[in-house]
Formats: sequence, structure tokens, C-alpha cells
Amino acid sequence: MNTDDLQLFVHTADIGSITRAAQQMDLTPAAASAALKRLEKQLQAQLFIRSTRQLRITEEGERFLMYCRKALTVLEEGRASLGNSGGKIAGELRLSAPSDLGRNILLGWLDEIMSLHPELSISLTLGDSLSDFYLDRVDLAIRYGNLADSSRIAFKLATTERVLCASPDYIARFGAPENAQALLQHNCLLFQLSGRLNDIWELVPAKGSEHKAEKIRVTSNRTTNDADVVRRWTIAGKGISFKARLDMSNELRNGTLVRVLPELQSHPIELNLVCPSRRQVTPAVLLLRDFLRQKFAQQLAQ
Repeated sequence: MNTDDLQLFVHTADIGSITRAAQQMDLTPAAASAALKRLEKQLQAQLFIRSTRQLRITEEGERFLMYCRKALTVLEEGRASLGNSGGKIAGELRLSAPSDLGRNILLGWLDEIMSLHPELSISLTLGDSLSDFYLDRVDLAIRYGNLADSSRIAFKLATTERVLCASPDYIARFGAPENAQALLQHNCLLFQLSGRLNDIWELVPAKGSEHKAEKIRVTSNRTTNDADVVRRWTIAGKGISFKARLDMSNELRNGTLVRVLPELQSHPIELNLVCPSRRQVTPAVLLLRDFLRQKFAQQLAQ
């Protein structure tokens, strides 16, 4: 099969529009439509249901999409591996990472990988806003959640969930909420990103819990656009936070923080290593991906 056809199929499924997917790949809508029909003929399956108002992926298309993503990723990894001469990793990685995760977990790991590969250099940018790869001069970014731009390449590093946390001192002074509604009586530390205040906390039952899902609009006397500040306020006993378990893993393990309402958490969220295009997937990027996958798995297991 033509890999461009497969890439077009993935873009169209993500965007929900043949015209917009065609624009991303510098194709005319007619050429894109012909490519998708060619792919359907090869597969002997209908991938999309088309109408004048809507494009919808079929059940067969959903099944094929999963394998298609894997195939394109494997092909890209193979292409990148050809540039790895003699197993030697060198050059510069310009990496953007969330403020909290970067300062408190990644820094030590980056020191470790650089000691293993002395000719590798890393330029680290910390911040919680989504990176503009061109303006921010970064090669790759570590980010939570799904990608808004399907043209970018994403490698999953870990899956975690947001959990409710507080310090033992806060619990001693104000008590622990007994249910989700009781959060309305507590100071809930809030994070703001790109002008959007995350004051609506969607809580779902943890595995094995009989609690029901709830959506709570909480209040706070403290708001910040830096996720690490939320962590620091939580440790200082200023309130309850709702943050990724991965971000708070060290503090939860050593008892600096404790889970509040442990039977409730968020839906699973993915942590991805994101590249602007396939051309940026170098042997150094693949090395970093594999190294971080192992480290995050160990961190969550502890």
C-alpha cells in the first residue's frame, strides 16, 4: 500500500474532513478523495461514510485505523534507525516539558541519559503552554493529553490519571472531604492554562470503586498558570489539588502528600513525546523515547 495513502487516511480520520486533510498534505480534494477510494479498493472495505454534510469513519475504518497508526510508526522508526551509525548517539535535543514534571522528575533522568551518551546535549525549556516548535525553537515536547494537530508525531510515554492530593497538615487542620460534594467546602488549588481556568473537576470511580462519577465546580483563593506552583502550594498545606499522579508520585510515595477521596480520580490521560514531523524523529529522539518509557513505568510502579 502507498504510505502517503495511509497517512492521508489517518489525517482524514483525525480531522473528519477530506478537504482539510488534503490541505495538510498539499493535495487537491479530488486527489485526496481518489487516494482514499484507491485504499478502500485495496482493502475491499468501506473506510468512511460520505455525505454532503458529514464524513464519518465506519466500524471497519476504526479497526484499520489502529493498525495503520502502528504501521506508520514502525516504518518511521525503521527510517530513523538507518541514520544511527554504529549505535553512537550524538547531537542536540531541544526539548520542551511541563514545569512540574520537568523540574521534579525529568531533570535527574536527563542527567542520567547524558552521562550514558556524552556526545548528546539537551536544551530544556520548561512551561505548561503548548509549544510552537518554530517560534520556541524546540525539536520535541513532552505533553499530557491528545494532540490538536494530527500532522504531528506522538509517541506515548505513559498513561496516568489525575488524583486529589493534600498535605497531612492540611488534613489535620481542615479534615478530609468525605465525598465529592464536600470539596465545595475546601480550598481547591487551581491551574489556569491559556486563559482557561480548570475549576471544573470531573471525577470518575477508581477501579473497584462503587462511587458514581461527578463533575464539581470548585473554588479557590489561589490560581496560577504554573503547574509546579500548584504542587508547592499543596505541599505547603494551602489546599487540595487535582493533579496527575505521575507529577505527585514522589510526594505520595514518601508521605509528603496523601490521596484525598482515593476512590475517585480522573479519566486516564496519556503523556506523549511529540515531534513536529517525521523528519524530526532521529535516533536520539527514539533513544530518549525508550529511556523515558522505562523510567515512567518504574516511577508509576513504585
